Amino acid sequence: MIETPSSHEPRAPVAITGLGMVTPLGNDFATVSDALMAGRSGVCEIDLADASRPLRQFAAPVSMIPEEAGLLPIQLGNGAKAEAHRLEQLCGSATARALRSANGVQASAPRIGLVLGLGAEQLKTWEADFLADGQGVFHGGRMPCIATRLGTQLGLTGPCITVAAACASSGYALAVAHRWLSLGLVDACLAGGGDIISPVALAAFYNLRALSRRTDDPTKASRPFDRQRDGFVMGEGAAMFLLEPETAARRRSGKVYGLLAGAGMTSDATHMVAPCAEPAQATRAIEMALADAGVDPHEIDYVNAHAPGTPVGDAAEAAAIRSALGDAADAVPVSSTKSMSGHLVSGASAFEAVACLAAFETQMIPPTINLDDPDEACSLNHVAHEARPANVRTALSNSFGFGGSNLCLVLKAA
Repeated sequence: MIETPSSHEPRAPVAITGLGMVTPLGNDFATVSDALMAGRSGVCEIDLADASRPLRQFAAPVSMIPEEAGLLPIQLGNGAKAEAHRLEQLCGSATARALRSANGVQASAPRIGLVLGLGAEQLKTWEADFLADGQGVFHGGRMPCIATRLGTQLGLTGPCITVAAACASSGYALAVAHRWLSLGLVDACLAGGGDIISPVALAAFYNLRALSRRTDDPTKASRPFDRQRDGFVMGEGAAMFLLEPETAARRRSGKVYGLLAGAGMTSDATHMVAPCAEPAQATRAIEMALADAGVDPHEIDYVNAHAPGTPVGDAAEAAAIRSALGDAADAVPVSSTKSMSGHLVSGASAFEAVACLAAFETQMIPPTINLDDPDEACSLNHVAHEARPANVRTALSNSFGFGGSNLCLVLKAA
């Protein structure tokens, strides 16, 4: 029988007991939570010297990547050592910090998995090698992917894989980890993802007319749902989670940041890069996530929208939220934290799950900053400019990526 949103039993939620992050808004949960609730922007003007373009470009970079013992430098196959490139540094630091924060979980345990959401890992490896005038792309010796290298360095002997689903990659990683735990394939799982700001990515998104072309105030450039939005602002960073069965977490009295209760995934199957204006499949992803978690639309206290600030994408998502939640949509607060963090691309979904955990922790809804003139095509219960006090127990987090990769996560307070 084909499984539909109404034809399977809700899955048991899994506990989030470890958090690690390296982001434009900070490198720990308290700092990021404070920045989100204060409406603080991480967007600034960046130097485009490597891209050879005279235009002003805004983005949300990471200012400092905390080093973690045992991860840097990386070990190459021939016994030589080399500094890990920026993407590996981001993901490695966040992964090690997530594992370290989950007191009582040992990397040496035989059934700890790793699922890393990375949308364009090989492209970034080749780009870094090219910019360094290197020939590494023609040489063997390195293990094939960041997930495998991190697993080896951390001493993980469970399954280690990479998931690529464009802007939804790190959310897909969380969904895969949730399924592994539900099936009993692992006892605990590290999951999440990250991305970097790179010349190739900036050029590609700029040429696709996906990036904002504003050149006035960097902090005003990311404008989800606003009538004057003209594209997204790139960000970078990584967010990783340690997931384990809730019963196991309670048994060892570990801190539980929240619960991952369900996930829904669909594909638009329409275009490689253009967002689908018809919200049917995005709607279905939200409905599947609600069914997977056993949650009614009226139980949703907050929606963290994908909403990057593109004219078509924001409007299509607003329609999907209204279609999936029905009459509950009028009451549910919605915001896009990309207005502050920029779009972390492969890492966006994991970072926005962190924003939902921050809402649980603070009992506040983070705002959409720069929402000065809400577009009537994006009619929702927007939380504009300032955080809003609320009783937040259950949240939806949407991620809709290039190629029509649609994802919705349901998170619950511990």
